[in-house]
Amino acid sequence: MEIKKILVSQPQPAQGKSPYFDVAAKHGVEVVFRPFIKVEGLSARDFRKEKINLPEFTAIIFTARIAVDHYFRLCKEMRHNVPDTTKYFCATEAIANYLQKYIVYRKRKIFYSETGTFEDLIPLFRKHGKETFLMPVSDVHSDAKTVAIDTLEDFSYTKAVMYRTVSNDLAPDETFDYDMVILFTPAGVGALTSNVPDYRERGLVIGAMGSKTIAAVAEAGMEAAVVLSPEAPSMPAAIDHYLTEQEAKAKKSGKTSKK
Repeated sequence: MEIKKILVSQPQPAQGKSPYFDVAAKHGVEVVFRPFIKVEGLSARDFRKEKINLPEFTAIIFTARIAVDHYFRLCKEMRHNVPDTTKYFCATEAIANYLQKYIVYRKRKIFYSETGTFEDLIPLFRKHGKETFLMPVSDVHSDAKTVAIDTLEDFSYTKAVMYRTVSNDLAPDETFDYDMVILFTPAGVGALTSNVPDYRERGLVIGAMGSKTIAAVAEAGMEAAVVLSPEAPSMPAAIDHYLTEQEAKAKKSGKTSKK
């Protein structure tokens, strides 16, 4: 199948620069960025169904900037004034710095992992073990990030679903004329199959990132032809590798047919 148009199921790069565009220029294909999923925050009404009382928590664990956004959004909607004494434990320094959007950074007790792993935070969790910890999460989240603290003795925390991942459905007048689709999450695979019922018949070339996404592609009756490998450690590199191989095969086939 000749690849002319590729859908990358991620948001358009803010800077207008991306290695995907380099691949497109190299192979003469069109790359379109179009998320298949989007994040929606829970309303205060839906959040109350979890029966979580925000004032009870004296420490917050953040694993992503989007968690920061929805935590403070819900606090505002529920008229909970976050005390200045609240402690923040962040998975990365970037998340910690992002807190400046909502609080006066220098006046708060903020801790973060220098390596981006929870192992770095273990001594701090032990030191501040008397705090009541809350972790804002999505309805679809990985427990892999919290393995280090899930097995920690004499330490407990509460997960609070504050936002959810939903399908970013195609508009009625939106044309789906792609030859290759790049997927990054199982939810993205589900969005493709629900939005494009004849996805099998189309003969789409599928790119998938991550073992769970690859498994979801297989469960949907498709094959992930574009995946990461030692030769292609990023998705743009994987696409480049695939297209290069296809071009070589086409060239070889063309030469053979002339003999």
